[in-house]
Amino acid sequence: MTPDVVQACQETPLKDVARLLARHRISGLPVVDADDKVLGMISETDLVRRQAAQARRAQGIRSRLPALRRRTRVAAAEARAMTAGQLMSTPAITVHPEQRVADAARVMERHQVGRLPVVDEEDRLIGIATRRDLLRVFLRTDEEIQQEIIDEVLTHAMCLPRRTVIVSVHDGTATLAGRLERRSDIPVAVRLSWRVDGVVGVMNSLTFRVDDSRPPEKHPLRWTPPGSPLAP
Repeated sequence: MTPDVVQACQETPLKDVARLLARHRISGLPVVDADDKVLGMISETDLVRRQAAQARRAQGIRSRLPALRRRTRVAAAEARAMTAGQLMSTPAITVHPEQRVADAARVMERHQVGRLPVVDEEDRLIGIATRRDLLRVFLRTDEEIQQEIIDEVLTHAMCLPRRTVIVSVHDGTATLAGRLERRSDIPVAVRLSWRVDGVVGVMNSLTFRVDDSRPPEKHPLRWTPPGSPLAP
């Protein structure tokens, strides 16, 4: 995310919003209250739509069709808007800082938005993630991805001794090779490696020492006659 967020409050005049967008060369910004909680978003599209609504209102264009009348009422409200709070889109679609980049991308795609305010546990604004920010993930070098898998996945999350797993990364595809203690650790290593930002594929070449996926063998009880040397 970008931590320095250009923002507006509800009372910010639309002309000031336009100046902010132009000065910082951005296409939209969040609208926050006095506690930095995100109330909505306002964009270039909102400003352009408002100008179009003003033009239609000035021409006195009306319709008798119910659906168009509803749209006309919305457009009339937009035409009268003078502040960010009156024109912003609500509710704002937000994400939390611990969410994965892939999840943020899915939220953007689902809601057809180009930016996501990042909020803390109290819904206060702490940053913003744009399509450009998400694109940077795919520009990570293979060396950066490799080091994160070694440090964060294998050493920190799985507590494996270094060099237990040999990690190589080529064009975003990670290959894991080596011998783990338990078979059940293999899917964990693969799954966590997939979650590293920038990884586009995982090749599994891991082996194991103990197959803990199979239930232990049950030995049948044997009756030992009294007096036998094997009797307890």
